[in-house]
This record gives sequence, structure tokens and C-alpha cells, in this order.
Amino acid sequence: MSQFKQKKNADDYGTEFEEKVLYINRCSKVVKGGRKFSFSALILIGDGQGRIGYGFAKANEVSDAIRKGTDAAKKNIIEFEFDGKTIPHEITVDWHGARVMMKPAPEGTGVIAGSKVRAVLELGGVKNVVAKNLGSNNPLNQVGAAIKALLSLRNRGQTLANRGLA
Repeated sequence: MSQFKQKKNADDYGTEFEEKVLYINRCSKVVKGGRKFSFSALILIGDGQGRIGYGFAKANEVSDAIRKGTDAAKKNIIEFEFDGKTIPHEITVDWHGARVMMKPAPEGTGVIAGSKVRAVLELGGVKNVVAKNLGSNNPLNQVGAAIKALLSLRNRGQTLANRGLA
């Protein structure tokens, strides 16, 4: 998560963030007395207005992993550009073996995407988009690729200003 810029804390915003548990993994270690379980949780938070964050945490109890993941997500909020209810342009992004392709869609299409990318887009507030996971099926990598794609979006006015045409 360190390569993402524009991170802010959830307390910096006045809006209420919705929390979603995307993935919980149970890991076991065999010790002298039997099996010892540990858990990891992938948590996503968003306010539906272009601000989302995710956190990944491990603990010996599920509830502790979720709490730690939520705290991590609240510390890593990013903002992204979107155009009305869709994204401004098509984009394909690679991130740690996962590749995500997103395309803007007309009004009424809805969010057509795999479960992890769908959660990122819905909590971010995007209503009409078509997305496809093309690489890894690792949930953490899919979420990272989706967030990197959203961070890479630029609106028309920004692009024209950078080219000196606006």
C-alpha cells in the first residue's frame, strides 16, 4: 500500500464511511498440542463519493483481524476522479500479478465486475462501469489493482490543461 499517494485519514473527512469485509483467510500451524489457527482479513471502506480505502491485517481471532484491518483502511483513504456516475475513460492496470480492465458504461448499465472489484467500485460511488479481472484471482491483488486503476483516472479538463489546450 505504500506506493499509493494521496493517502489521508478517515477523520479528515466529515462523511460516514461504510465498511465491508471482503475476504477472511484461516491459516493453521501444527504444534505439539494440536493445530493453532490464525486469521487474516481484507477490509474495504468507502463513502460513495469517490473516497475509498482498504486494509489487510492478521490476528489470532477473526474479530481482532477485522478491527485491525478496519483501522488500517481508515488510515489509507484515497480520492479518485469520476465523471457523473461512471469513470472518465477506459483503463487497464497491472498490480502484483493482477490485471484489471475498466470501461465507462452508459446510464442504466450498473456495475458489471467480479466480486472484489465490484465492491471497490460500489463503495467508491461508481454506478455504471464494466470491469474485467484478467490476471491473478488473489483478492488482495485484485483490490490493489482496482484502486491503482481508480487513482490513475484523469478527467477531461485535467488532461486538456496538461496539454495546454484548455
